[in-house]
Amino acid sequence: MYNIKLFAVYFNYNTDGYEGDATEDGKSQDGSETLPYIDESPTMSPQLCASQGPPPEGLLPGGEIEKGLEMKKLVLSGFLTSEEIYINQLEALLLPMRPLKAAATSSQPVLTMQQIETIFYKIQDIFEIHKEFYDTILPIIQQWDEKVTVGHLFQKLASQLGIYKAFLDNYKTAVETVDKCSQANLQFQNISEVSHDKMIKGLAEGFLTSKFLTFSVLVYFIISIFSFTTVDLLKHTPKDHPDFPLLQDALRISQNFLNSINEEIDPRRTAVTTPKGEARQLVKDGFLVEVSESSRKLRHVFLFTDLLLCAKMKKTAVGRHQQYECKWYIPLADLMFQTLDDSDSCPSIQVLPEHEIEEMKMKISVLKNEIQKEKKAPKGQNRVERLRKKMNEQESWLLLHSPTIPFRIYNKHGKSYLFLLSSDYERSEWRESVQKLQKKDLQGCVLSSVELQVLTSSCFKLRTVHNIPVTTNKDDEETPGLYGFLHVIVHSAKGFKESANLYCTLEVDSFGYFVSKAKTRVFRDTTEPQWNEEFEIELEGSQYLRILCYEKCFDKSMLNKDDNEIVDKIKGKGQVQLDPQTVQSKNWHMDVIEMNGIKVEFSMKFTSRDLSLKRTPSKKQSGVFGVKINVVTKRERSKVPYIVRQCIEEVEKRGIDEVGIYRISGVATDIQALKLAFDTNTKDILVMLSDMDINAIAGTLKLYFRELPEPLLTDRLYPAFMEGIALSDPAAKENCMMHLLRSLPDPNLMTFLTLLEHLKRVAEKEPINKMSLHNLATVFGPTLLRPSELESTKGQHITSASDIWSHDVMAQVQVLLYYLQHPPISFAELKRNTLYFSTDV
Repeated sequence: MYNIKLFAVYFNYNTDGYEGDATEDGKSQDGSETLPYIDESPTMSPQLCASQGPPPEGLLPGGEIEKGLEMKKLVLSGFLTSEEIYINQLEALLLPMRPLKAAATSSQPVLTMQQIETIFYKIQDIFEIHKEFYDTILPIIQQWDEKVTVGHLFQKLASQLGIYKAFLDNYKTAVETVDKCSQANLQFQNISEVSHDKMIKGLAEGFLTSKFLTFSVLVYFIISIFSFTTVDLLKHTPKDHPDFPLLQDALRISQNFLNSINEEIDPRRTAVTTPKGEARQLVKDGFLVEVSESSRKLRHVFLFTDLLLCAKMKKTAVGRHQQYECKWYIPLADLMFQTLDDSDSCPSIQVLPEHEIEEMKMKISVLKNEIQKEKKAPKGQNRVERLRKKMNEQESWLLLHSPTIPFRIYNKHGKSYLFLLSSDYERSEWRESVQKLQKKDLQGCVLSSVELQVLTSSCFKLRTVHNIPVTTNKDDEETPGLYGFLHVIVHSAKGFKESANLYCTLEVDSFGYFVSKAKTRVFRDTTEPQWNEEFEIELEGSQYLRILCYEKCFDKSMLNKDDNEIVDKIKGKGQVQLDPQTVQSKNWHMDVIEMNGIKVEFSMKFTSRDLSLKRTPSKKQSGVFGVKINVVTKRERSKVPYIVRQCIEEVEKRGIDEVGIYRISGVATDIQALKLAFDTNTKDILVMLSDMDINAIAGTLKLYFRELPEPLLTDRLYPAFMEGIALSDPAAKENCMMHLLRSLPDPNLMTFLTLLEHLKRVAEKEPINKMSLHNLATVFGPTLLRPSELESTKGQHITSASDIWSHDVMAQVQVLLYYLQHPPISFAELKRNTLYFSTDV
């Protein structure tokens, strides 16, 4: 038999006549139950732990990595010792539970089953979580080596901390139940002391200085130790180690949990408790764009353990706390991702032309540049605030209008809701999170108006995502991300259990949302695809690279009703942080992303924008890349370079219907192969073109213009083009822009007019290829006009948000767009008119 003193330690229930004060017995001065505040140990306080910032970065120079790994082992060993003590205490607490349950079904029960469940609520679950963690990490420490990874284990343990929320929400009820049962049942008061001594000894030697501190305090201790351990592990983990981002995530979760507990030492924290006494834990939240009444609305969506709630921020008076208003909720038991009625019609999703999105990006870049300049001005602070407000409005507009990927959910009773996401990554995350919860035995729930109001009010404190992801919500000290070009080689993948048709897509974040930038070819019927494909990805303030691995579906019966495309299956997904110090090395940096048991191997390196876009004349004048256009045409005895004519012909033959032609990146290795072939005048060039992926051919044409030692529209005329496009009088602009074309050398003019007519033919297929004149001007404008040298950029690396090309880029795009929108321009007509105009500019 077991003694009630065990419960005295567990619930701070006094059986020996001890009269403790507020810090020891967990009661306030008026005798009411409160969550105890820890002040016994300055090194173990959750308040202290939760208020800590992120650990210092870059603590591991090359020579100290080995020492860091050894320190990492010592930190883990210390934490494992704490875990062992904690598990033993949990075992001691659980010892009386089984005999009490057995007695509950007999003719002489000590307690009812409901009373037992209330007293021991969630302790078995907590025990199993920590026991699994301990059993998994022990052999890792015993067989330690430099390649060991533990971040995924810490991330998993952190993700399960929500179970403590349920325990703490039930804590007051459990204390009251012990008190009531002890007074009413003498047999319960006299339960034997078999496990009592072990429990007291563990508490005294392991963590606590007073045996009257409660088990709920021990909860704080173990989570604080977990958080401190994660901090120490990060200090001794290189930033390029696979553990680093996982440990950062674990630290964030644990500190958020401790913060939420510290903020809620009052009855309001029970707001997430259901009427049945069960904890409703927040699993995931974030900002999503909802299509409601044919318009886009920014919503904050909260996924709880039993329901999905969609809310919006209420407008409040100045000085008042912000609050959420619930728009709708769906019990997870009623939520589906596919409608039962296949004839259900979907409202059309209005998508803005891509050029409007690009133009807004440029406006935001200009504002960023202006803000940086005003910060340095003596009296620029007032103007900075006005610019920030304007930029916040523009970035919010971009976040609202850029997502296009549909994510539809259904209530089984008939109602459907549509969100638009910027990435399949987010759609997969939300879907997986919901489906994981749905595997549990969920019951439908109907909230009363009061319950719904209480739950919605709790969202403000429970949320983990506090602000929409715009620049103006970030601290000035936060990294602005990378501006330039990221070169990525996707090597291979392994870990697939069955053969499949596999490919990968690459995404980077830009202006607060993620954009798909590249796609590997489909590797058919394999478990170990070997792509070895290189891509060049433009970065616009990017901080993360994502890789998604798909299984290609060729079954046309698997059509997505929302976008009328075949739905390929995501096999895995993962992301890496683009650390400037790591990727800006001249050498390739190899890495591995682990996703659902699949490992994708890739390499990357970064080139700043000024270096990547620098026009460098070729030393080998016998080729075509990096050689002046008049030299090439004279050698070829042609009016337009052969490379331009052949690439245009191939694109018009089989690429004019390709979605995103000239926008989607081609495989860099294919582009380099074509470049070499054109430079060496290989006889097999036509065969290569016919076999090559069309995006590689489009990329080769863009690369040719980008690597011209002088822009196609020439350095000499560049200032005049910038002035001409800014003219407001239509007649004056027409005269100026036509006059500038006449001033171009004949090879440049003929090549420009040839390209112009080609791009117009591409835009005629916009309903199919999604490439408008605006899109094409955005792609080609800077390539055709960017000067070979800018005095203001000499010696600078343009990697920050204050990208000095922002103003010029907008004008370059507008120049090309002017000519694309102009009626057909004839070379002969232009030259005839030359007789009537001076060519001096």
